[in-house]
Amino acid sequence: MNLSNLKPAEGSVKNQGKRIGRGQGSGKGGTATRGHKGAKSRSGYSKKLGFEGGQMPLQRRVPKFGFTNINRIEYQGINLDKLQELVDNKVIKDAVDFQTLVGLGLVGKNEVLKILGRGELKAKLSVTAHKFTATAKAAIEAAGGEAVTL
Repeated sequence: MNLSNLKPAEGSVKNQGKRIGRGQGSGKGGTATRGHKGAKSRSGYSKKLGFEGGQMPLQRRVPKFGFTNINRIEYQGINLDKLQELVDNKVIKDAVDFQTLVGLGLVGKNEVLKILGRGELKAKLSVTAHKFTATAKAAIEAAGGEAVTL
């Protein structure tokens, strides 16, 4: 170590740059580096989302289309293979109801449950749900269980 490679400890010196907007004598007074006029020179300026400098924004140029049915019911689906997996892992035994599935985190408490027919069910289960597909209902009854509609 000698005078040519001395330097202060890491993090001890903070170079915070020149303070702007602190009078003409600072060299960064007056407009405070913002230039003259225009939106960016004003206080409180923030560019709006999707703003294109006054040009008609893309989301307003593209036409609206389609239709959204306000009476549509969104079902949360659970397949038979998932129910069989729960039985195999000894999470459920002989009956599955909506509250059990909410407790397991598979369905939200405000959602509408529909049992779907993917996979196969070997266990004899009493399944309670809002809706069943025809294949799911047939598979549950074929396994000796029952499908109870809420």
